[in-house]
Amino acid sequence: MSTVAVAQEQIPYKLPPKSIVDLVDAPQIPDIRISSDGTWMLMLEAPGFETIEQASQPVLGIAGLRINPITYTTVGENSGKYTSLRIRDIKAGKEFTLQGLPNDLQLTDIKWSPSNKSFAFLNKTMQRTELWIADLSTQKAQKVLDQVNDSFGNTFQWKNDDILLVQRIAFANQKVPQANPVPIGPIVQENLGGITPSRTYQNLLANAHDENLMGYYLSSDLIEIDRKGQTKELGVSGILNDVSYSPDGRYLLIEKIVRPYSYLVPIQLFPVEVSIVDLEHKTNRTIHTIPLGDNLPISFDAVISGPRNFSWHKDKEATLLWTVAKDGGDPNQHTEIRDELFAAPAPFEITQANKLYTSKYRIHKILWGSGFGIIEENWRKDRTSQLSVIDSKNNKILRILSNRKSEDTYTDPGTFLLNSKGKLRGDSKGNVYTKGTGASKEGDRPFVMRWNVHTTKQDTLYKSKRNYYEDPLFYDENGIVYVFRESSTVSPNVFAVALKSKAERRLTQFADPYPSLKNVEKKLLSYPRKDGLTLSATLYLPEGFKKGDAPLPVLIWAYPREFKTKAAAAQVKGSPHRYPRLAFRSPVFWVTRGYAVLDQADMPIVGEGSSEPNDTFIQQIEDNAKALIDHVVELGVADRQRIGVGGHSYGAFMTANLLAHTDLFAAGIARSGAYNRTLTPFGFQAEARTYWQAKDVYDKMSPFTYAPNIKRPLLMTHGMDDENSGTFPIQSERLYAAIKGHGGIVRLVLLPKEFHGYRSREGVLHTFWEQDQWLENYVKNRKDTQ
Repeated sequence: MSTVAVAQEQIPYKLPPKSIVDLVDAPQIPDIRISSDGTWMLMLEAPGFETIEQASQPVLGIAGLRINPITYTTVGENSGKYTSLRIRDIKAGKEFTLQGLPNDLQLTDIKWSPSNKSFAFLNKTMQRTELWIADLSTQKAQKVLDQVNDSFGNTFQWKNDDILLVQRIAFANQKVPQANPVPIGPIVQENLGGITPSRTYQNLLANAHDENLMGYYLSSDLIEIDRKGQTKELGVSGILNDVSYSPDGRYLLIEKIVRPYSYLVPIQLFPVEVSIVDLEHKTNRTIHTIPLGDNLPISFDAVISGPRNFSWHKDKEATLLWTVAKDGGDPNQHTEIRDELFAAPAPFEITQANKLYTSKYRIHKILWGSGFGIIEENWRKDRTSQLSVIDSKNNKILRILSNRKSEDTYTDPGTFLLNSKGKLRGDSKGNVYTKGTGASKEGDRPFVMRWNVHTTKQDTLYKSKRNYYEDPLFYDENGIVYVFRESSTVSPNVFAVALKSKAERRLTQFADPYPSLKNVEKKLLSYPRKDGLTLSATLYLPEGFKKGDAPLPVLIWAYPREFKTKAAAAQVKGSPHRYPRLAFRSPVFWVTRGYAVLDQADMPIVGEGSSEPNDTFIQQIEDNAKALIDHVVELGVADRQRIGVGGHSYGAFMTANLLAHTDLFAAGIARSGAYNRTLTPFGFQAEARTYWQAKDVYDKMSPFTYAPNIKRPLLMTHGMDDENSGTFPIQSERLYAAIKGHGGIVRLVLLPKEFHGYRSREGVLHTFWEQDQWLENYVKNRKDTQ
């Protein structure tokens, strides 16, 4: 076999076959938003991938954030923008569009007014970020502010139906700080004995100039603005982490980022000054400063010592809440109590607070109804999740609603439904409502449930029909549930279902975006691993394939997940009745190219008892892969000699390991992965041990260590601006060099302007061209590559 080494070169973007291009460019299924009173339904149409020109807008990486310095907004792989919308009056059955919208609409961040008669949104142009209000009674939209700072914090919120609280750019009329081109000396870091471990982060502060830029771009002036654009200065400025009104509207809770900054951790761990603004008396008083969190223990349950998580008690007029870690924030401390919840009414004296609750686990969230609250606690180490009910009048614990393992999806009660004030939807009898995915042995069957906080009785009000996937969008307490209904062959549309009569109304007529997939067969497979663990995967078969036909080339796409019990790992994930969602991470495109595609193939890594999942990572991914291959070969679907494997991020890491340690696959595709675990020495994924605590595990899990063994062809792609913690582009560059240096067949594609998730049309289509070429050469038309 001849060998060819190609030097680094830049090539023009390529297009994959037309069947894939058509699917990438297909119109998106509209997103649906229903007002909290069930009156209005917004049908929002998202554009496809942005152009490489749009993706080439400037991005400033600072303090762990990525912002656009022109528009003062955060930049991500999924912008969440919509380019058009229609509005339906649900009860009247009439649809309309808003008058006054900009021609080049880039709508995002929708927030309903308290009465649901209006909604506010941001319009993110190429030049600025604007605040707009849509009035549904007049069916008109108007711009009220064009200097919105959306780079950090809570950009805007409603005070009442007429006034919004907004972060306005602080230094719009001042020049951008300039770096001194002449260095004044070296950059020095030191540690004088304190234990300050931290995971790997990107886009951190590096020098004084970065600090100046952070202050310039992230600082905001806090203002109130009415529908006519009239503003009121509140005298609050700075880098605002969070801002919220007290329930009675008399006070503002302000969280502001303050010095000392850190070059080791992102802005979310910087010191936070907590203050209360009295809007009536125009006073501003600091009540506490949360310290810098650059020395937290390496643990998912580690938190800052001292008061944290400040919020308002939503069942009181003006009472402040916060949490304090009884164990000092260190999960390694042995104690029966982990967190304590405190409360203080005006004047909000921390030293004179009342203790409301003591918890066995970390307090994660508090939701308030009328007369009671629900406290959610979690302990990541053993996957415990608990819900408790507290009486908001006398602060007594009424009962525990549930205590379960968070990885047990079959018992997940779902998320609680809230009203426009952020309180639990419910009634005077103590009934609240949840919606959940409804994981079960037959796949996901989403539900709406009524749950009584006094009796703990649960009543399932609605459950997705068999042979369909129905996502509840809204539950009308008059007995109507609105669902997004789909099946494996029928694209989603919205239906209104009467719970008592079972009568249905179809509310939308969305077209099928993927007619080429209409006759693609989809199955949910279930098969055993050699140790008896039941696994699952979703199989897509090309149109016209019949049992007895010649076995097909196969593409397997997977992402490893860690579990503490085999029972949780064996639970069925997903639904066989979902219509395909073809995001850039999806492998389903290749069913149009004659491949059998196995998506969401189970890759559980289980570590029961005192053992950790990663102690046997390599053996378990091999067992998972072998079980799936044996099963699809026995079904007569797969040609054992023509099976490719791929994945993104941790799935890429898995792919490289499978090629390094097994001969099960003809080729692999690894996108934006991490391959050398010594470069993530303070933990990765769910691994909380450091490199020095589990050196053998880190070394054995690193495919870089076994690069000489990777002889089957491996295609690697990586976004050049990957911002993800741990997946620096150098990870792919070094593995490529190691495989090449040992004579392996490998190709590395670095994508300009792409993040951890690829966002430009050109970048995505070129990635698919690379994948298609690789699969055609080394899987479908495989020749001996050994």
